[in-house]
Amino acid sequence: MPSFHIHFHGQVQGVGFRPFVYKKALKYKLRGWVNNTNTGVHIEVNGDFNLINNFYNDILTNPPELAIITKSAIYEIEQKKFDAFQIIHSEDTQKPNLLLTPDYGICNDCLNELFDEQNRRYQYPFITCTNCGPRYSIIKKLPYDRENTTMDKFTMCKICAPEYNNPLDRRYYSQTNSCAACAVEMSVLNSKKNYTQKEIIRLIQTSLTEGKIIAIKGIGGYLLMADATNRKTIETLRHRKHRPFKPFALMYPDDKLLFADVYACDDEKISYQSIQAPIVLFRLKEKLKSRLQIDLIAPGLMQIGVMKAYTPLYHLILKGIDFPVIATSANISESPIIYEDDKAANELNKIADLIIANNREIVVPQDDSVLRFSPLYHQKIIIRRSRSLSPTFIDPYKNIQSNKTLLGMGAGLKSSFCFHTQNNTYVSQYLGNLTSYESQESFEKVLGHYFKLFETKPDVIVADKHPQYFSTQLGKELSDKFDTELHQVQHHKAHFAAMLAENGLIVPEKNILGIVWDGVGLGEDGNIWGGEFFSYQNHKIQRLSYFAYFPHIALDKFAMEPRLPALSLCRQINKANKIISGKFTNNELKIYQKLLNKSGNIQTSSVGRLFDAVAALLDIKNINSFEGEAAMLLENKALNFYLKNKNYQKYYSIELQNEQVNTSTLIKKIIDDLVNKVKIDEIALKFHLSLIEIIKLVAEKYQIEDLAFSGGVFQNALLVDLILKNLSKDYNLHFHKQLSPNDENISYGQLVYINNNISI
Repeated sequence: MPSFHIHFHGQVQGVGFRPFVYKKALKYKLRGWVNNTNTGVHIEVNGDFNLINNFYNDILTNPPELAIITKSAIYEIEQKKFDAFQIIHSEDTQKPNLLLTPDYGICNDCLNELFDEQNRRYQYPFITCTNCGPRYSIIKKLPYDRENTTMDKFTMCKICAPEYNNPLDRRYYSQTNSCAACAVEMSVLNSKKNYTQKEIIRLIQTSLTEGKIIAIKGIGGYLLMADATNRKTIETLRHRKHRPFKPFALMYPDDKLLFADVYACDDEKISYQSIQAPIVLFRLKEKLKSRLQIDLIAPGLMQIGVMKAYTPLYHLILKGIDFPVIATSANISESPIIYEDDKAANELNKIADLIIANNREIVVPQDDSVLRFSPLYHQKIIIRRSRSLSPTFIDPYKNIQSNKTLLGMGAGLKSSFCFHTQNNTYVSQYLGNLTSYESQESFEKVLGHYFKLFETKPDVIVADKHPQYFSTQLGKELSDKFDTELHQVQHHKAHFAAMLAENGLIVPEKNILGIVWDGVGLGEDGNIWGGEFFSYQNHKIQRLSYFAYFPHIALDKFAMEPRLPALSLCRQINKANKIISGKFTNNELKIYQKLLNKSGNIQTSSVGRLFDAVAALLDIKNINSFEGEAAMLLENKALNFYLKNKNYQKYYSIELQNEQVNTSTLIKKIIDDLVNKVKIDEIALKFHLSLIEIIKLVAEKYQIEDLAFSGGVFQNALLVDLILKNLSKDYNLHFHKQLSPNDENISYGQLVYINNNISI
């Protein structure tokens, strides 16, 4: 009887693949074995080819729910004899060649058991099975087996062990398997009192009700919880966290209360209720059913970010309260999430009144993922790609094909790295803004973890062209250390390359117009780019047009004080003097005007700074308390007007001069409207619609029908909707799918650019 070998590549570990195959083999009455290795899942069986081929296709077309098969093969081997079908232990004789499985939220089966009084895991706060729970955050080594995770120190009890070893059980080889008898245990840090596990949950619930701030260790780090209906508590949290205005994410005790407060389309509900459980941005209703203090939760905004309780512990906590809670990363503003117990004990006591730890260690810290959908067309926009979404990256177009190990270092803000080895591509979780020592340390630690996991070092390193980015400097250091090739790719061209690759557009015959708008990126002429139009054809990128330059002054303050771009853009507009002067003291005005009049100023084409300038002119925000605040508030004003006037189509008519968008004319017309007392909300929408006309103007000039959008500006959901509404009939529109439009996609774009020999 012939024998066959079957091999599945992809996200096939930690998803119940082996017991799934085992059950299928019993169904088809096959003999042989299945195992995990560092190169994926391998199966050997003997029998009739047609039967085995049916077995193979059954797995391929109906894999386990969390599995992602990227490649598979079946071929005949030397005849072997098997007595039965069995699951054999993982092998790691080769270098790892498989996708890393993300952390997942609690599944419905475990959730039902959690609240089933007859179940032995009733109210056990760390209930998991093969289909849910932490994976990526606890892996120390591959393959993904218990001894290679931080569960290795937990010995299963006499009931859990048989489950773990029974191929027909839902917890077969569930690496996080445990129960109250062999528990992951919670503790109250900085407390001399010993609490039982149930007492700790009651303590958390009571403390939340009393208005206290709680730090709780979750899957990827510590989370801060507080009563979202208690004004004094929220004010205290903002003060302690040094976060005066940036919105807080929330959890609701039940979906009924949430959907009474927000509008939710089907796509938003599906994402919110998914096992990935990201933070989803929902638009608020005019009247709230809950007592949510929205002016303190999301000041000036019409939406809130909400995530479903994704761990059993969070479900248990919320079951005992009747109000929504703040659920935000436990850190001081702009620092990485805290995930180590010692650091939590020493640092979180400055923020939290109560710190709840557990004795399951976290290897890889992660923030929560964030996404939103545009209000009219429901286009998905990833704002932050982290827990549950990373590091999985499925590349159906095989844009990076290399036998070498490649490393893309990413940018300076919204950082990530891209790691390609054994023909698999991994895009790391969001690793923060690399301006602080703590963020830089975290970036290096996670990158070092990848070197260890995959037992390799990079052969080629690609970095940004900005010499002062930490990621660029580290790339150069690693290149010297490993004696590897080092390449540098211009920031916005990396954005464009990532967009092209995600949409399968890296083909010679295509002519694509890339619209890449963001806040900052060093251009090839030494200026700050950010309002760019590129063409791509025959593996060549050419800069076609851009927003007219204006002076970039005061270094990093320029991005944090919208009044500065406004001053720069209005420097020769007399009508603006009165509007601008009120935003500065006399002394400040003298200093900044002197800087503007200096010769040799760096110039910028940034649309991100243009958004800031308009927000300042409309007196929406003069000084940001967090990155992008002014632009968010400007979008919110425009959206407010748009929802009441969906047929509104007025815009500011702009012309191209010497291939440049006449930014000065745009600002002058906005000033005219302000002088004529046009409503702020209307001007905000008119500005958004003007950007659509500018895109159309450039596309018509160069007669290009395929438009591809990247850069942080396209996190703006209203702008995306207006693009879809006004341009979809005449153009083919392309947006990011798995990656965020912001700088998180730069690292992937860097590798795409180099690997596909894209040139100027």
